[in-house]
Amino acid sequence: MSEPIPASAPASTPAPAPVLSVSPVVLPAPGRPVDLQVRVSAPVTGDNLPVLLLSHGQGHSNHLSSLNGYAPLANFWAAHGFVVIQPTHLSSRTLTLPADTPGAPMYWRSRAEDMTHVLDQLDAVETAVPQLAGRLDRGRVAVAGHSMGGHTASLLLGARLTDPDDGTEVDLTEPRIKAGVLLAGPGRGGDALTPFVAENWPFFTTTDFSKMATPTLVVAGDEDDSAHLTVNGPDWHADPYTLAPGPKSLLTLFGAGHGLGGISGYDVAETTDENPGRVAAVQRLTWAYLRTQLYPGDSAWQTACEALAAEAEPLGRVESK
Repeated sequence: MSEPIPASAPASTPAPAPVLSVSPVVLPAPGRPVDLQVRVSAPVTGDNLPVLLLSHGQGHSNHLSSLNGYAPLANFWAAHGFVVIQPTHLSSRTLTLPADTPGAPMYWRSRAEDMTHVLDQLDAVETAVPQLAGRLDRGRVAVAGHSMGGHTASLLLGARLTDPDDGTEVDLTEPRIKAGVLLAGPGRGGDALTPFVAENWPFFTTTDFSKMATPTLVVAGDEDDSAHLTVNGPDWHADPYTLAPGPKSLLTLFGAGHGLGGISGYDVAETTDENPGRVAAVQRLTWAYLRTQLYPGDSAWQTACEALAAEAEPLGRVESK
């Protein structure tokens, strides 16, 4: 399916193409409790298509946290030239794995490893989706993630943590990934966390963004207090921008909660700040950022930022370093 271009979209946003979407594509994953299932969405036409890995969050729904979620983003990005690959991580409720499965319940390491496995298996993806054969630009790869998916993406982009089980520093940086988008992703650990998170999910306590050098757009809602995770309020979600080295950009969305207007699915009940205009802004700004990062010299990001600033009632603001 294709997505209409919002009336406020920059003139340079290309017309959407028809999209094909195939799922489940099953990638063998020896040593994983189950094989890796992914959804692949891509424009019907075009060649040399960049690859965008999309990591789902957790949330309360059964299927948004799987390859079946995030249609507003996946459809838009695919309609505008990306091959979007969405895995079902082991943390998904759709899998109903036993509670004592190694890595449960958050599977922070496995989530990042899923994305590297996808990149290792792009030949298998092309075989499973023959309409894509020979059409991928494997030199242009990006990652995006929402909420816990933002944590996954941050590790691939260069963030570090200390494994609470053995005390070693974990580096899961994926050099094939050239740019990223963190959507309402977690911030720093330490005293920024609630006691519950520190006790039950200790991998969060040592999050370190100081080595996250890959170009990244951080998207945060100024009403996303995430009180179940942090005592620092909405500013916590800006930590990956504030605490990481440049080049980075921060998109702060006014009035937005954790759902950023409803990016995890169409008309889903768990979106507390439903706003189609806000979702449209996330769609076009994230697309424009990745377009410019993967194609240096492309003016899409500058044009999108100028259009946002020129709105009579801007939906947000952008800052960069």
